[in-house]
Amino acid sequence: MARIAFILLTHKDPQGVIDQARRLTATGDFVSIHFDKRAPAAMFQQIKDALGDHPGVAFAQRRLKCGWGEWSLVAATLEALRAAEAAFPQATHFYMLSGDCMPIKSGEFARSFLDAEDCDYVESFDYFKSDWIKTGFKEERLIYRHWFNERTQKWLFYTSFNLQKRFGMTRQVPRDLQVMIGSQWWCLRRQTIEAILDLIRQRPEIPRFFSTTWIPDETFFQTLVSHVVPKTQIRTRTLTFLIFTDYGMPVTFYNDHYDLLLRQDYLFARKISPEALELRERLGALWQAIGQNFPIAAEGRRLFSFLTGRGRIGRRFAPRFWETDGSLGNNRVAHIIVAKKWHIAKRLTAATRYHTDIPAVDYVFNEAEANLPEMGGVESSVGKRERHRRALVKLMFDQFDTGRLAFCVDPSALSLISDFANDRSEVRVLFIESVFDDDYVRGHMGRVGLVADDAPQAQVESLLPIVRNDLQHEADRLKEAGLSHLSIISEKAVPEENAKALASFFKIPADQARTLAETPHLFDD
Repeated sequence: MARIAFILLTHKDPQGVIDQARRLTATGDFVSIHFDKRAPAAMFQQIKDALGDHPGVAFAQRRLKCGWGEWSLVAATLEALRAAEAAFPQATHFYMLSGDCMPIKSGEFARSFLDAEDCDYVESFDYFKSDWIKTGFKEERLIYRHWFNERTQKWLFYTSFNLQKRFGMTRQVPRDLQVMIGSQWWCLRRQTIEAILDLIRQRPEIPRFFSTTWIPDETFFQTLVSHVVPKTQIRTRTLTFLIFTDYGMPVTFYNDHYDLLLRQDYLFARKISPEALELRERLGALWQAIGQNFPIAAEGRRLFSFLTGRGRIGRRFAPRFWETDGSLGNNRVAHIIVAKKWHIAKRLTAATRYHTDIPAVDYVFNEAEANLPEMGGVESSVGKRERHRRALVKLMFDQFDTGRLAFCVDPSALSLISDFANDRSEVRVLFIESVFDDDYVRGHMGRVGLVADDAPQAQVESLLPIVRNDLQHEADRLKEAGLSHLSIISEKAVPEENAKALASFFKIPADQARTLAETPHLFDD
């Protein structure tokens, strides 16, 4: 019977780590822990004091300071893997987890599931041929060397990249490796782990190469598994249930998601909210359940989309108490650009910055990189911006020293748009109306996690009209919201019509508006 060694990477909540380790080992499985060295030493000591003599728990020999997109995440995983391989010879499978993961099946079910098929579970898509990377760097992740953290050392990161690009300082992928890409959450058999560890011992140039690629946790194991294991023994999927929104942020699960999670065809789920204490307690007890039946519902993701998209309209951007009377200012004008196709809105903001004196930023409440000015840290995370959205916009007015400001919002955030529209300042809204063909809708379903890449075609086809109707519903709700200053441009309209709408929206001369309307490739997909 399968026995699982969980590779647990975490950086916070020491009591949660202790509880998780005890819960997972109570059924005869194992846990190997890497606790981020950036965390306070007292936190790690608390874990060591509680679990140091536990026979089912091992610790990474070295603790590393980890950063998003860095090799340090892979290096930390390897440290925990080596500790698990040496400490738990009985382990048949190694399962990657984070501190935000919780089981959504029993240990009994998980072991039976793994026993049913002799294979590895890891997303492993061709790096260059697949569309796993939607935007941004692709080949550049590999052929240039990345020594700096893009989030915390932005200037160094891009200066280094631009210098290498300028002087043609590219490199080759290690010989005989086909680079693959996918989610970092995997479950691999013991023989696969042993083969990978042997390979990198014999060929140090492989980890040396990946150590200076960008976001190697999406390519390192995905590539090496495909190198050492026949494709027939790889299931290109993760056993951890996770959903990303259409702007690339992971969905967080709360107390009322218990039944939804149990019906998914996965063994674990992330991210579970740290505030969802009831959900954590119920899922924690679930791992030790015996004889429980788990009916699997194929419509799980569709149901999730329905619940969050319809049943909770207005809740996500509800006003916070500290925002009461937090007006942007009577003499200020906020220009809100609303578009589902973000690339179109970004082309318009770029053109606005170039052709007018109106400061224009991008999706400040959705994306980390949104052409924001430096604002003392309040802009450091998307979550922080959302919590303090009025304060953020007021600060942007101040930082740009302007009475006019443009920023982008997704049409799903109608309550946020309405909240700003009710402000004492002048708020003008521009809706970019788009055509959603089948290819776009399929891509959108993939980006929001509604369907997997290997979803049956019949399932995808059945969802197409539903998702298209949802997109149209968002547009209809915006048009019917009674906004006092609403302008609309469309890829189906002629430039003259769009120019007229842009002139009204931005309150700019007709010739400037016409220039914006004729922005090259504005509506291209």
